[in-house]
Amino acid sequence: MRRSRGFKNKTRRLLRHKERTTITQRMREFSVGDPVVIKINSSISKGCPHPRYYGVFGRVIEERGRAYVIAIKDKNKKKEIISAREHLIPITIPNQKE
Repeated sequence: MRRSRGFKNKTRRLLRHKERTTITQRMREFSVGDPVVIKINSSISKGCPHPRYYGVFGRVIEERGRAYVIAIKDKNKKKEIISAREHLIPITIPNQKE
């Protein structure tokens, strides 16, 4: 029989920390153009991006329901990742001109 290679295959160390999800994380809002980092919250499986994009920097380009579309660069390709807000961490970029 062939081995199963599911969505969370080989993620034991990556997703082992069960964090408490606060109401602030669930109600967090992002605007188009905001810089974010994808950090998967293992206590919430709904709206979770693929584990290969853990720790990747991107920018919000669209809001889609409760989720956000994030533009990232994967080597030389530009990709769009759909992720729920609980799996996104806002970051501030120092010396950024607005």
